[in-house]
Parts: sequence; C-alpha cells; structure tokens
Amino acid sequence: MGCFGDKKGRLSVLFGSILVYSLANIICGFLPYFPKENIATTYAILRFIAGIGLAGELGAGITLVSESLPKELRAIGTSIVAGFGLLGAVVAQLTVELAGNWTIAYFVGGGLGLLLLFLRVGVVESGMFKEIKKVENIQKGNFFYLFTSFNRLVKYLKCIAIGLPTWFCIGILAVMGNQFAPAFGIENINPGKAIMWAYIGISVGDFASGFISHWLQSRKKAIFYMMLFTIVGVALMLFGGTKTENMYYFYCTWLGLGTGYWAMFVTVGAEQFGTNIRSTAATTIPNMVRGLLPVMLISFDTLKVNNGVVIAAAIVGFVAFALGIYATLTIPETHNTDLDFVE
Repeated sequence: MGCFGDKKGRLSVLFGSILVYSLANIICGFLPYFPKENIATTYAILRFIAGIGLAGELGAGITLVSESLPKELRAIGTSIVAGFGLLGAVVAQLTVELAGNWTIAYFVGGGLGLLLLFLRVGVVESGMFKEIKKVENIQKGNFFYLFTSFNRLVKYLKCIAIGLPTWFCIGILAVMGNQFAPAFGIENINPGKAIMWAYIGISVGDFASGFISHWLQSRKKAIFYMMLFTIVGVALMLFGGTKTENMYYFYCTWLGLGTGYWAMFVTVGAEQFGTNIRSTAATTIPNMVRGLLPVMLISFDTLKVNNGVVIAAAIVGFVAFALGIYATLTIPETHNTDLDFVE
C-alpha cells in the first residue's frame, strides 16, 4: 500500500484502503449465512483482506497530513488524526456490548467506513507529491530503496524500534491479561476490556503527544518522556501489587496513555524520508512493528515456562523499551523540518 502511495498518490491509497476494509467488514456480518463447514477459513480470509486495507490507511493519512499542513502544525494535525483513528478500538468494544453480537458490529464498522470514505471525497492530494509525480528520473515507491543506503537503513530500523514498546504493552500486557490474573491473585481479567481501556489511554495520549511535541519543540523529547511514563506504569503493574481487576484496567489505561506517542512515532517515520518514498516508509514502519509482535509473543511464551508470566513480560519489556529509548535518543530530530525533498 505504501509503495502505491508514492507511485499513484496518497489519496488513491487512502480511499482504496477504506473501501477494502469496509467491504470486508460488511461481508463478515453475513458469515452466519455462509456454509458452516468452511466458515473458519472464510472468516480468516476476510480478516486478512480487511487487514491489508487497514494497514494502508494510517501511513497514507499521516503522510498526506504531514505534507499538507504547515510544518509548525504537523505534530498537532497528525496527533488528532491518529487519536480519532485509535478510538475505533474503543467504539468496537462498546458497539459489541450495545448490539449484543458481532454480526451487527461488523455491519456498523463497515458502514462507518463507507461513511468515512464519503466524507473524505473533498480531500485534496498532497502538493509535494504532485510536484514530483511527473518527474520521470525520480524513483518513487521502491521499498528496497530503503536498504540501498546504510544511513537510510539505520533510520528505518530506528523508526521501527521506537514503536516496539507500544505493541509490547498492547499485545502482551493487555491482550494476554487473562494469563496475568492467576499470578496477581485476581479471579478474572477480561482481555477485551483490557484492550478497550488501553486504547482509551492511547487515544488520549495520541491527542496529547502532538501538543507535547509542539510545546517542547521536539519529537524526540515528547516520545522519550512518554516512554519513561510508560515504564513506570509497567513496573507498577508487574511489581507494584496489582490485586484487583479494576486496578489492572487502570494500569492498562496508564500504559495506553504513555504509548500514545504512536502518532508521533508514525509522524517521525514520515518526516525522516523524502517525498518519493515517504508513503512507503510511513506505511511499512508501523506494520513492521505489528509484524514483530509474534516475535515478542514467542519470546514471552518461551520465557514464561521457567520464569512465570511476570518475569517473562519484564524481560521482553526491558528489551523493547531499551531498543525504543536508544532509537529515540539517536534518531535525527525532525521538528519543524522542511519535507519538500527527495531521496
């Protein structure tokens, strides 16, 4: 999706992504009427298609906003876009609870996606992209171009590393919440609620991260301070005596608030690279982070056999945050930088 964004335009990917995941969600709502013997396979295929669509929207949206707004307002603009986007996870949980089943929730989600597509019809293409679109000697949307320069590759890897703590907190501490219940002496922890409270925190953190970055005049400082805030929350959750289900949800909200630098993380990824591969970078970086979640989960599952879930999570978290902090402190600062350049 990111490559198409650099070849064909940010808007084409944005609209295509929304259409793909919206239609896939609506079809999921009709699954009860599909043949029962193939329903699991059909569902997996539809979720895969929806994932492809969803994977392209954030990167294309952040790229478009970054290139369209004045550099002084980029941080605030991208944080608002990401903040509203991540509220979708909260709305999804509430929709299921109000509707009573997932079928209606899929119809609601798909319908809202089509409504979003209609609302975005008036959005205009990035002026920076228009300027290079017809220049034939500029290579556009080549993913492997990110690996042809050592400095470019290092920046790309550092951008990925910055996002690792976010998916550690979501993918292990929230999603695997029911595994931590016995270790904390809690009767039950609902992973769905843990995820919902985490995303409430992330949404608020995303809104705040842009204003923090604007106030500090630095992307790096905003992300670094939010990481430190998150580390305190992780330490208290794992070793501070979490004794009740509600306390666990409270810490999930804390971790979400801290890892709400997700908007800044994607913005930094977009700002590091030239217009000809900016969409490619901004789209693939967050998806690379998501793709590394299975690695963290495998590490967590392996370590918990001999160490228990708390120590296993602490070890995986230490590695994720160490890499994230190192990358944050050493990556070039991009606050107020001009994005009108090519690689």
